[in-house]
Amino acid sequence: MQIETIKAYHVVQPFVDGPYRMSKGRVADCFDAVIVSITSDSGITGWGEMAPLGNFYSAAFPAGTRAGVPEIAPHLIGQDPCGLASIGRLMDTVFKGHPYIKAALDMACWDLAARAAGVPLVTLLGGRESDTAELYKVVTHGTVDQMAALARRIVKDGFHRLQVKVGGNVHDDIERVTAVAASVPKGTVIFCDANAGWTPYQARQFADATRAVDYTFEQPCMTIDENMSVRRMLDKPMVLDESVTSLEAMLEIHRLGAADGLTLKISRIGGVTKTRLIRDVAVDLGFMITVEDTGGAEIDTSAMAHLSLSTPEERRLHAIAFHEWVTVRTASNAPPVTGSRMGVPAGPGLGIDVVPDLLGKPFFEVGR
Repeated sequence: MQIETIKAYHVVQPFVDGPYRMSKGRVADCFDAVIVSITSDSGITGWGEMAPLGNFYSAAFPAGTRAGVPEIAPHLIGQDPCGLASIGRLMDTVFKGHPYIKAALDMACWDLAARAAGVPLVTLLGGRESDTAELYKVVTHGTVDQMAALARRIVKDGFHRLQVKVGGNVHDDIERVTAVAASVPKGTVIFCDANAGWTPYQARQFADATRAVDYTFEQPCMTIDENMSVRRMLDKPMVLDESVTSLEAMLEIHRLGAADGLTLKISRIGGVTKTRLIRDVAVDLGFMITVEDTGGAEIDTSAMAHLSLSTPEERRLHAIAFHEWVTVRTASNAPPVTGSRMGVPAGPGLGIDVVPDLLGKPFFEVGR
């Protein structure tokens, strides 16, 4: 089997609930996605998606993805889409760095390979460990009253896991988190995510003042060493997200003992292939794992769900249903969400049925 054609689409996905707010004025009002289709000479099509969260969240931005995919895609024509490791090495050879640009292409090859084998993607990723994964909801940055009210509404809707955005003015965030914790039932799981917004000094201030609150600290500072300096005085679990950029970074986190858990973003790491590798090694090393991405609709959320459900349940933290965040649809079905849990769509590959008419005209196409 060989790759016959590759198409790329630009799909803006506005948020259902309006602007998504993080600390320090970082705001996005949509996922700005690139979706790719890869079709083999046997007529099977696989789909992939990558959507940066604005230009501020990671070393990825929408215009970069749209510019990079046409640079890489022609090199994949004629290659075996089931040769997933080989495809990855080829992309790294012809285009140095910029893993986020390669993520959608890699995802589409996995989808195609699983469809060709007639099995769900979760099977190729190691097998299904459970039928569903527990979802969390985000309490975005705002006033004390706004954040407490949103937390109450999320819990009322049946969710038991909250990611509370911090990373702004330390004293204000202390008040925000204290109010959120007081507004939800005891036993609600709370993650305080600073998105690398603090210096170690600020993170230690926050941690010291919130000792009475039960939460997991997520990525308080930018670098692994900075987070390690906070962890030395911390009496709570720590999860790192932005620091997990490669297998080498994950191994450094393990060597230092800098975290108890990891959040793996498919696009930040460079695709399903590398995410699966890091996930499997991290599980064997004893980390707790969340697999998600920087954003996207049904395609990307399906990949996240397959990776989550092939992660051992005792090592899985939670998941997120990004396709419910956006106002547009890209497929006629979606990862099924029941209450606070998400599964994978039935069928081979990602399991979804992408509707090309919903994507508009491709901005790039190459074939032979």
